[in-house]
Amino acid sequence: MPHDTTEARTRPVIITGLSGGGLSTAAKVFEDKGYFVSQNLPPQLILELVDLAAADDSPVDRLAVVTDVRASMFKGSLMSTIAGIRERGYDPFILFLEARDDVLIRRFDSVRRTHPMQGDGTLQSGIEREREAMEDLRASADVIIDTTSLSVHDLRRAVEASVGELPLGRQHITIESFGFKHGSPRDADIVLDVRFLPNPYWVEELREFRGVDQAVADYVLSQDGARDYVDNVVELLSSTLGGYRHEGKDFITVGVGCTGGHHRSVAVAEAIGKRLSQQGQVDVNVIHRDLERH
Repeated sequence: MPHDTTEARTRPVIITGLSGGGLSTAAKVFEDKGYFVSQNLPPQLILELVDLAAADDSPVDRLAVVTDVRASMFKGSLMSTIAGIRERGYDPFILFLEARDDVLIRRFDSVRRTHPMQGDGTLQSGIEREREAMEDLRASADVIIDTTSLSVHDLRRAVEASVGELPLGRQHITIESFGFKHGSPRDADIVLDVRFLPNPYWVEELREFRGVDQAVADYVLSQDGARDYVDNVVELLSSTLGGYRHEGKDFITVGVGCTGGHHRSVAVAEAIGKRLSQQGQVDVNVIHRDLERH
C-alpha cells in the first residue's frame, strides 16, 4: 500500500502511445508542470521508481513516466506493469497519444528514423504491428489524444487541457471545438454537430471575427434553438456522468463541430463549458482546435 503521501505522489502519470505520436512533446509539458519525468525504463524499474517517488522522504512530488512499445524488449508487459502499480495501491493516470498512419509515416520520413517495430519490413508494417501490440493499453487509457491535426503548440495545449491537475475522485470534461472540413477529432467520446445554426461567415461584418469574440457569440446564441441546444447538451452530459464514472472513466472529451471551426462550434463550446463550470460538479477545459486554421 502507498505511504501517507499527497494525492499527486499516489497518482503517477504513464505517458504512452504510438511511436511518432508526440510522446516527447507531452513529456516536456509535464516537465514544465513540475513533474519528474523519466523515459524508456524497463517495466520492473517503472515499478521501483513509482515506489521511490511515493516514499515519505521522496524529493519528487509528481512523477511521469514515458514508455512505449520498446519496453516489450524486457521481461513484463506494460499492462502487467500498470496492474502492478494498482496492486501497490496507487492510481496511475494513463495518457495515450496516437495519429493516423499516413501522418506517422510522414513524421518518421522527416526525421529519417526507423520505426522500432519495422525490422526488415516496411514502415507501414511496423506501425501496424505497433498498433496491434498497444491495443489493450489504448483501451485502458484515461485520455486518448489524436495528434494527427495538431501542431506542436496545439499538442501542448491539448495535453494541458486534457489532464488538468489530475484530481482524484473528480471527473474532467474537455470541450473541443473543431471544423468538420479538417476532420472530426478521433479521440472524442461524444461528437456534436452545430451546422444547423446560421453561419456567421456569411455575415460580412462578422466574417473575420471568431466565436470567442462577443459579437459572434451573441449572433450564434441568439439564433432559434441555439440556447435550447446548449441546455439540452448540458443536461445530456450531466445525465451520463454517473455512467461514465461507473465504468471508471473520469476524463471525457466532447467535440463540437461546425464547417471550419471558427464561429459556431467555438461559440457553442464556450457556452457549454461555461454552463458546466457553473454547476461545479466537474473540472472543465475548453479548447479550440481549428480556431486559427484556414
